[in-house]
Amino acid sequence: MSISRRVFIKDGAVAVLGFSALPSFLTRAVASTPSPTGSDPRVLVVLFQRGAVDGLNTVVPFRESSYYRLRPSIAIPRPTGRPDAALDLDGFFGLHPSLSPLLPLYRGGDLAVVHATGSPDGTRSHFDAQDYMESGTPGVKSTEDGWLNRHLQTRPGSESPVQGVALGTSLPRILRGAAPAVAVPEGGRFEVRAGDAAADGLEAMYAGTLDEALRGAGRGTFEAIDMLRRAAPGNRAAEHGAAYPRSRLGRSLQQTARIIRANVGLEVAFVDSGGWDHHVNEGGVEGLLANQLRDLGLGLAAFHRDLGDRMGRVTLVTLSEFGRTAAENGNRGTDHGHGNCMLLLGGGIRGGKVYGRWPGLEPEQLYDGRDLGLTTDFRTVLGEVLVRGLGSPDLGDVFPGFGHNPKGWLGLMT
Repeated sequence: MSISRRVFIKDGAVAVLGFSALPSFLTRAVASTPSPTGSDPRVLVVLFQRGAVDGLNTVVPFRESSYYRLRPSIAIPRPTGRPDAALDLDGFFGLHPSLSPLLPLYRGGDLAVVHATGSPDGTRSHFDAQDYMESGTPGVKSTEDGWLNRHLQTRPGSESPVQGVALGTSLPRILRGAAPAVAVPEGGRFEVRAGDAAADGLEAMYAGTLDEALRGAGRGTFEAIDMLRRAAPGNRAAEHGAAYPRSRLGRSLQQTARIIRANVGLEVAFVDSGGWDHHVNEGGVEGLLANQLRDLGLGLAAFHRDLGDRMGRVTLVTLSEFGRTAAENGNRGTDHGHGNCMLLLGGGIRGGKVYGRWPGLEPEQLYDGRDLGLTTDFRTVLGEVLVRGLGSPDLGDVFPGFGHNPKGWLGLMT
């Protein structure tokens, strides 16, 4: 049995479980148990689409004639009622047909869209743009912690060691900082049972280290493990007949739902999904983007169904580092752009609407003459979710240097 000794420590944040796969005693933590804080907290789930998703083919401006001029071979046809056309949302915008599982959620008021949004920094570097979006300080490279961790720092003291969780093998930039946070690898067959030699050996390894910081990290690690382990074992299957796609994203969303259902004090969760950088063969109704959007739609719909009434206290928001060029390139793909769209799902969302001021796609309306313009800073969207949805007391600490309207002018949240 091979166990990695990797532990990632950043200002008190601990990325735990450097195993080859997730121990089964964590995946069994699905039954409802009393929250450590005595109440069921609201939960924010951030889903990062790495690689820059094409927002114009995700939420299609089908009434914009320039959209079809700019994309002669990959544009999504106007709504016709057929499965090979956009799904009408409001007479101007439509969902990509691969996102059909989300249409009932939009019509039911549980899904909202913000278009022409993103980071105001003009970089087209994946690395820099992702760093800026995770730090919450576009254009500033010196920020040490992530905005999601800073949000946790503004919250009242939590007794839960799993207040912040990332699905993955290491703690992402967005959750690094002074507030405790853990990284949990998704899925896997590696079996570790409470009290067995492997678990005892790991605990002894941490307890016996001469490094005081690592010893403290070990204690926090096993507190987090114990918190999830003590959640009573229950049915590992999704609830309410939810069927997740058999993909990395599907597994991550299902595991996130399990931790939420365990009611162990989770407040923020982070999930990422890669492969959205489609310079070649992006396609239109069919193609690489359509395949990934199908996975996204099925995953989000299953997550919503799985949580049932619990979804009323959960808000999920999607992010991507930037959008794609308004015009297709010569390879039936798109290149790095600027403005994009965000999806918001779940509790407190005033859904059934596409928010944001549409800038248009005429040549004089494009950013740098080539990209969808940006009319809503992504921090404005997140700020409303944090203040109105989660009760964050001070956005000045979460997004330093950014001016906020605490009244939530978007009207996204109830």
